[in-house]
Amino acid sequence: MAKKSTGLRFQDAGGSKATGLPVGKKQLLSIDKLANDGRGIGHAEGRTWFVAGALAGEQVEARVLAARSKVVDARVERVLQASPLRRVPACAVAGRCGGCTLQHLPHAEQLQLKQQSLAEQLQRIAGVQPLEWAAPLTGPELGYRRRARIAVRWDVRQKRLEVGFRAAASQDIVPIGACPVLVPELQAIAAALPALLQSLQRAARVGHVELFSGSTRVLLLRHTAELPGEDVERVRRFCAEHDAQLWWQGEGQPVPDDPAASAGFALDGFDLQLAWRPGDFVQVNAPINAAMLRQALDWLAPQAEERVLDLFCGLGNFALPLARRVREVVAVEGVASMVERARANALANGLDNLQVCQADLSQPLAPAGWAQGGFAAVLLDPPRDGALQVVRQMSALGAQRLVYVSCNPATLARDAAELIGQGYRLQRAGILDMFPQTAHVEAMALFARASA
Repeated sequence: MAKKSTGLRFQDAGGSKATGLPVGKKQLLSIDKLANDGRGIGHAEGRTWFVAGALAGEQVEARVLAARSKVVDARVERVLQASPLRRVPACAVAGRCGGCTLQHLPHAEQLQLKQQSLAEQLQRIAGVQPLEWAAPLTGPELGYRRRARIAVRWDVRQKRLEVGFRAAASQDIVPIGACPVLVPELQAIAAALPALLQSLQRAARVGHVELFSGSTRVLLLRHTAELPGEDVERVRRFCAEHDAQLWWQGEGQPVPDDPAASAGFALDGFDLQLAWRPGDFVQVNAPINAAMLRQALDWLAPQAEERVLDLFCGLGNFALPLARRVREVVAVEGVASMVERARANALANGLDNLQVCQADLSQPLAPAGWAQGGFAAVLLDPPRDGALQVVRQMSALGAQRLVYVSCNPATLARDAAELIGQGYRLQRAGILDMFPQTAHVEAMALFARASA
């Protein structure tokens, strides 16, 4: 649908009317290099173009997605001269689906791009490089993703439910077909799911579907209104055929179809089981998660008599393995439901030296009872906006060692500058390839007191 005109006209500060670039306009470009997000960078007529799907050294025809001032967002329409690095994507809808953006780039070059992104952010924002670069933590390129959200939308005109993944730079839905980044346990469910949902009498009432593979397969169906009994039974039969546990979500929290059902996953190599419910945060790449836990414990080097702090603990992904190594772990989380499950996970795994507390980690830590007595070491795994308020208080906790797990190199670099200002050194850093085939960068950094 065309966007309704407001009748307003805009011009730049100098008073001259800017020459706009309409969405859909095509442009021939030479691609100079890759941006940190994996898009190719080219230049034309005084503008910088960021082109999804392009590689350095290529000649491409790009289509405009959006333009603002001197910056243009675009995507490859045709590759006129390909880079020798370009490969055929494993997925038939790569380039259209918004999930994977780098399937056309070999994995070794994907890792190099992520390493470069981390190094550039640390240097530009914090003015620092680690004393030692760690080798990237890597796993399977495909078949790694154990959780997926399936988008659905009711097409009013065609009276048909669209099922798939969100398209790149669009709210359009790309049909699923096959998704090679999903773990094998979910691929068959995802492939059969569109036919199920489109067969429902009240398909328009389906909101979205989430899939998860852990100790059991889980299918969560979000509905905007109650489904008729025949539709409910049809979904139940589908889940039984695919050996999947069924959960429903209406206005409230997700609930299992079978009230006695429970879901969870194992921490491979640690002899630990974590309970989980749809909606809870969980690392989607199980092999990299296990490798990440091993590396974090190795870098933090917890000792048997130490007291260790785990901030942003979630379900206890780091806290439970730490509790096996030290005298006491204090784990802190802001979300009440996650605190409850982390406590239950500690109890279920027989760990009585793990204290789980709820706290707003944007507020001062010192007044909290759990913060008294100090800590020998700290581990934190914050969300994308980082942990600036926490790291500003780090020296007061007395920690000599700190492992920071990050899903955003920019906020890691910002927080690193703060830690360095408090007398910590950046001893070691490296990337974690949690999301192969994408430009998303996860990283781990070890900080130590200069006197340690």
